[in-house]
Amino acid sequence: MKKVLIVDDTKNIRVLLTACLELEGYEVISSKNGEEALDLFTKESFDLAFLDIKMPELSGTEVLRRIRSMGFNTPVVIMTAFGTVKNAVECTRLGAVAYLQKPFTADKVRNLLNELKNDASSDIDTNINTAKKLIDELKLESALNVLKNTLPQDINRAEIYSLIGKIYELTGEQKEAERFYNISKQFE
Repeated sequence: MKKVLIVDDTKNIRVLLTACLELEGYEVISSKNGEEALDLFTKESFDLAFLDIKMPELSGTEVLRRIRSMGFNTPVVIMTAFGTVKNAVECTRLGAVAYLQKPFTADKVRNLLNELKNDASSDIDTNINTAKKLIDELKLESALNVLKNTLPQDINRAEIYSLIGKIYELTGEQKEAERFYNISKQFE
């Protein structure tokens, strides 16, 4: 079951979106603020996140900026009732995959999920390329986070296992490296 994080300071939005997503077969975790969301990202792996732009203390844009700098490439849907071109440009630059205009309906959420499913395969390639770049820059922890978040999207992709093996090899964890290299060979 795919896991989704909802981050919104408005309880009614969290409840409505949770109901919509659970009906579509997702496991949902919700957060009422940006700090809590950042903490959840370090403890859990999410297949998708819905992030409100306008929240007190830590904006959705800042949460998105921080999770990207931590190496998380989770697809993020930006939710807003106050869409501005500046916000849209900045969030797109940070890798937001879609926008959900408030107020929204269950049909809008369902249509958005269908669009995202169609785009998922190209995201895997993007994530693999991002991980390779991070490995080249020796940002191994960030690369590992990207790959661990990508793996559930395509568990049969040999290249993901191979790159994880390379990270473990570079960090001196030879046993783990061999384990992932062996898994990679099974999918070649």
